[in-house]
Amino acid sequence: MAYNKSDLVSKIAQKSNLTKAQAEAAVNAFQDVFVEAMQSGEGLKLTGLFSAERVRRAERTGRNPRTGETIKIPASYGVRISAGSLLKKAVAE
Repeated sequence: MAYNKSDLVSKIAQKSNLTKAQAEAAVNAFQDVFVEAMQSGEGLKLTGLFSAERVRRAERTGRNPRTGETIKIPASYGVRISAGSLLKKAVAE
């Protein structure tokens, strides 16, 4: 089962001796910084945990599954997230 935002806030508050309001403010601030970094094209790296970067996807052709018609899929941006060494080690155990 995955943590949702309120679960994450509760865990952070518990582990860091913060109130839930303070922990939620910290999570919201992290979310804002993360989104701003991705929007501006900058990367974000938490050493050992993960790194994230905005990547450009080239225009490509696709196929409409209903009609089989070939369509153009326009260029767009996505996010590439790579696990850091601490995360890889934790998952491997």
